[in-house]
Amino acid sequence: MKAIITTVGQDQVGIIAGVSNYLAKQHINILDVSQTIMDGFFTMMMLVDLAEDADFAALTDDLSQLGQELGVDINIRNEKVYAAMHELSGGLD
Repeated sequence: MKAIITTVGQDQVGIIAGVSNYLAKQHINILDVSQTIMDGFFTMMMLVDLAEDADFAALTDDLSQLGQELGVDINIRNEKVYAAMHELSGGLD
């Protein structure tokens, strides 16, 4: 199962390392990553590959807690949600 992780917050040392280390410990593979700093704010999107039986609720809670520790907002969403939104918006054009 693929998921998208977004991370946003004030730029500081250790954000990428913190998120990447957590994912490695959970055996979650990073398939793609995009990050930038805009006017002092760090933004990152990651496409990750989860086990089909991954506990999505636990991952959501863990990443939220990690975000609090790092001083950023971290969210994870199933990639299928974005695909469905794209299909819906495509039908409105």
